[in-house]
Amino acid sequence: MSADNNAIVVKGLRKSFKNLAVLDGIDFSVKRGTVLALLGPNGAGKTTTVRILSTLLLPDSGQALINGFDVVKEADEVRSLIGLTGQYAAVDEYLTGKENLHMIGRLYRLSHPDIKRRSQELLELFDLVEASARAVKTYSGGMRRRLDLAVSLIASPPIIFLDEPTTGLDPRSRLIMWDIIEQLVAAGTTILLTTQDMDEADRLADKIVVIDGGKIIAEGTSDELKLRVGSERLEVTISGGVSSFEAAKNIFDDGDGLHLDSKRRTLSLATKGGVHQLKQVLSRLDEAGVDVEHVSFRRPTLDDVFLTLTGRTTDQPDGGAEKQQGG
Repeated sequence: MSADNNAIVVKGLRKSFKNLAVLDGIDFSVKRGTVLALLGPNGAGKTTTVRILSTLLLPDSGQALINGFDVVKEADEVRSLIGLTGQYAAVDEYLTGKENLHMIGRLYRLSHPDIKRRSQELLELFDLVEASARAVKTYSGGMRRRLDLAVSLIASPPIIFLDEPTTGLDPRSRLIMWDIIEQLVAAGTTILLTTQDMDEADRLADKIVVIDGGKIIAEGTSDELKLRVGSERLEVTISGGVSSFEAAKNIFDDGDGLHLDSKRRTLSLATKGGVHQLKQVLSRLDEAGVDVEHVSFRRPTLDDVFLTLTGRTTDQPDGGAEKQQGG
């Protein structure tokens, strides 16, 4: 397992809870100075992977290296190299923003001048200077998440684990977090990001690993994964009620790469036939007496990729043990 060009190397990682396999022999690596997104639904094994890599949980078998250090045998060395932001903000709400940063700096045994300098840098980076003297319990959710990430950076770790860092944030706060993550990577930080947010993975990740049921089912760049779905998708919105939609979906089968959205009354099909295939689809619907409200062509998204690979969306849990363990 070479770690020369990789900040993170995982090989054959397995973990079970009460005889339920959460991780079933996963393998991946993360190059230095890049972002890898672990993409999957609740219970897929994402958080368990992060907990093992950050030395919070022991694997049943397999190996994981952080900058060449084994997460089990050399846990102290690993902890000195990483920062971790979990799914929920882990800051003291009775301390001020600045006091939280100073406290963590002391735990890292930084010098007082370094703590002061680094805290000010982070408060400026995360736009928290004006709020730095206020108790964290007065912060908004977005401000807490930004402070949580700032705290994880106090010791300038070269590797950061972000476990669904923008969950629950409003659109503006989410964009701010994305900008900060991009700045960190531009400065050379390596990031492993878990997410259910397709837009997040699309924008931030150099490489995406799709995990489902504790197994890796696909990996590659965003564009590479989208090519597995098809170059384009034809989306048709059906007029009328449930009966019209049911009649429309019965015309097609899984061989058409069919995706259905009953709430929006849309059918989406993988296509490379352009206008010719559009004519065929409209003809089949017309013969069945189904009226069409709207037709459009669009490029495939990561939502299409995940739905094609797993048969469901990321907000549908896989029923694995990880959900029972808190993520």
